[in-house]
Amino acid sequence: MHQFEIKTYFPLQLGSIDASFTNSSLFMVIAAALLTILMLAGMSRRAMVPGRLQSIVELSYEFIANMLRDNVGTAGLRFFPFVFTLFMFILALNLLGMIPYSFTVTSHIIVTFALAFFIFIGVTILGFAVHGFGFFKFFVPHGVPAYLLPLVVP
Repeated sequence: MHQFEIKTYFPLQLGSIDASFTNSSLFMVIAAALLTILMLAGMSRRAMVPGRLQSIVELSYEFIANMLRDNVGTAGLRFFPFVFTLFMFILALNLLGMIPYSFTVTSHIIVTFALAFFIFIGVTILGFAVHGFGFFKFFVPHGVPAYLLPLVVP
């Protein structure tokens, strides 16, 4: 079970907060660097007939754009850069974790929780900013009687 242990490489204390650079941080930096290299290398020589790297970049772009368009509609494409970045980052972290003797960042529940928590807060703030208190209507199916709301909403 040593592959799941967090090891500190550079200790750093900010008051009572431990902000040390760990193997988890290292693999997140590696994933971000590999994705940046892949995207830059894949789009550096744009051609009408794409090469392997360009095909990988274009297929991942189209896959996520189509998935977002199918689930949210064309209005949701304004969130495409965020969804694409998040999807590719989590994919890279999980693929790196499949390499023997590497570290799986997403195996720690706090990483998954932190990503989910900040996205939940962001979506809630955005929902209230765009829809006001009408945002609560999204949690109630159309046509539900008022007396069933305490059972349906939770």
